Amino acid sequence: MSDRPEGPGQDGAEDGTAWSGRAGAQAFAAVDAATDWLLGYPFVFRALSRRIGAGQVLVDYGCGPGKVADRAARRLGARVLGVDTSPEMLALARGSATAVDGFHLVEDGRVTELPDGCADAAMCNHVLASLPTREALLGVFTEIRRLLRPGAPFVLLTTDPACSGIEYASLRIGCPGEVYGPGDELTVRLRRTDGSWQEVRNHAWPVGLLPALLERAGFRDAAQHRPTVAEAMSVADPDFAAGRPWSAERARPPLVITTASAA
Repeated sequence: MSDRPEGPGQDGAEDGTAWSGRAGAQAFAAVDAATDWLLGYPFVFRALSRRIGAGQVLVDYGCGPGKVADRAARRLGARVLGVDTSPEMLALARGSATAVDGFHLVEDGRVTELPDGCADAAMCNHVLASLPTREALLGVFTEIRRLLRPGAPFVLLTTDPACSGIEYASLRIGCPGEVYGPGDELTVRLRRTDGSWQEVRNHAWPVGLLPALLERAGFRDAAQHRPTVAEAMSVADPDFAAGRPWSAERARPPLVITTASAA
């Protein structure tokens, strides 16, 4: 999901079954993602800016329609490579994400045409919730590790399923009163740019599980940070941050940034 609010190219079309296919890709491209642009992506860019410089290669694993990859290329000056499991998502990205250096398809868990150690950094935004098992998470982490040179940074953006049932500006994770265990199915509501909502089926992955899985995949020094609205006022676009009350986001921030380095 990709710069996707919990659901890459595999999970979450309008009928709740898949982002895959042309209709699913177009539906995903219409997601508002306001909460992510406040508490998520600006903090991903900040973490990356501390570790990479202009001209270095950044992989966006699960780039979806390419909005975040394009913004990262313009903001960081990096050579961004977008990768995704969905050919339709990549087609949308090629048509609009003009600052991105290139796009690659993930087939059978492997990014086509990209060799080992080709990247100076990687980011992965809202992909994990589409994956049904720990083995699938480990597979994604292992492939990202393959692409990175030793010591390269990896930045991961996820929602916290413990924040279930809260109505945020652009999403609701799960149902009120429900508690979700690792891998449990849950429904996420996403606001569209026209103000309507769509539901997608995802999986709950508690953020506390991620550091150990990253270590198994060949990463070290995993750390986690939960951005707040107060922090966002100096990190996100100031006009955007000041344009809404963000009441739920202030009360219980739902996004977590996990950083690690390739061992």
